[in-house]
Amino acid sequence: MTESTPLTQDEHHRVDAPAGPIIGKAQGEVLRFLGIPYARAERFAPPEPVPPFTEPFHATRAAAAAPQGSSEVVSQAIEGIRTDRQDEDCQRLSLTVPADLAEDERLPVLVWIHGGSYVTGAGDLPIFDPTRLVTEQRVIVVSVTYRLGVLGYLHLPGRSPANLGLLDQVAALRWVAANIAAFGGDPEGVTLFGQSAGGDAVAHLMIARGTEGLFRRAIVQSAPLGLLSGRTRMSEAMARAAGALLPDTSVRDLLALQDKAAQAAKSFGLRSAMPFGVRYGHDPLPAEADRGRAWREAAPRIDLLIGATSQETGLFTEALPAVRKVIELPLVGSTLRRILIRATTWRIYTGPARAFARRHRRGGGDAVRYTFTWRPEGGRFGAAHITDIPLLLGTRSSWEGTSLVGRTTWEEIDRRGRAVRRVWADFARTGTVSAEAARAASDSLTVHRSSSSRP
Repeated sequence: MTESTPLTQDEHHRVDAPAGPIIGKAQGEVLRFLGIPYARAERFAPPEPVPPFTEPFHATRAAAAAPQGSSEVVSQAIEGIRTDRQDEDCQRLSLTVPADLAEDERLPVLVWIHGGSYVTGAGDLPIFDPTRLVTEQRVIVVSVTYRLGVLGYLHLPGRSPANLGLLDQVAALRWVAANIAAFGGDPEGVTLFGQSAGGDAVAHLMIARGTEGLFRRAIVQSAPLGLLSGRTRMSEAMARAAGALLPDTSVRDLLALQDKAAQAAKSFGLRSAMPFGVRYGHDPLPAEADRGRAWREAAPRIDLLIGATSQETGLFTEALPAVRKVIELPLVGSTLRRILIRATTWRIYTGPARAFARRHRRGGGDAVRYTFTWRPEGGRFGAAHITDIPLLLGTRSSWEGTSLVGRTTWEEIDRRGRAVRRVWADFARTGTVSAEAARAASDSLTVHRSSSSRP
């Protein structure tokens, strides 16, 4: 990028990248390059690179979400969240860059992989707006949108490969590696970060074929790592239930069959809490028996920040009728709720995150572990799943007044968020978290110093 001059709101800005000329626009203190295609794919086919643009690509419209239904759990916590524009042509990414970037600057790059149980979400939702992180910490954020559900994470023998959504993400990382320098980013300083299914994706990108050298650091937030094992029979039952998925099946019918597949998973216990997901032993992942070795081998080349909230499953208790009946019992309901949340949070999130960090260190890598403890004032769910996101990403209008944050004012959210965003950017710059940054964020999260091999 050439040396910047002050830009007016919505002024267009051109970057000549290896992918071709790309035109974004200024929005306040940042430049936004939205909805850039990083790959293309036919239905049920792996992604292919997009040829360089011969004419300027106007990157001024947010990426469409992958086809999806709504999430009852997310909707009860974040009222008003919508993905009105959906399209199977969803292999898009968006970049947010400081508007005053100088020609010789090379900034750390954070690549965001959104969550949503591999069935909902999109990189450009307002709740994931990275402007505050970019302007405060002087980093570049790349937000990735990818295929979901039956189109991205259901193996149909002879028809659809497994892991198409993961392959989309690999293609996005290749695009970043080839093009980010043109936007002022450091291709040697790329950090992946993702929450929930996005955190799970980051963990698997660490061992995915073809990703070595594409990123240096990984932040795994609230990944349900306790649900990863022994999923083959469940996935096969889901494929049988989905049945007649054809290249010309309508999107509406696809989503109906996706629901049918999810119902078929319910007999498989806790694993059915996130029925769609990656399949081991299918490109680009190793066999399940080899994944531990693969993570140990990847450890020396990837710095890791991993953690969870202290009450992850507090978000889900009200969505399960059987559980709701128990926690609404007089006198004992609140105690039973606390016990249930503590046990399930440990089983699905905290315990596996500790084991993941321990294996990473034993493999010769550096790992820092954290626990997110902020309980929003008046929030319905406590320090639950997703409560880290308002302190990292999103706009005032997308978060203020939601059930997730309750009565917490935007000023309080932003005060806490500034400290948390510093921790994430500190890690992206250095591969560790300074004691000063950890202290500043200590009223929202605890950094467990013993989890790092660094001094």
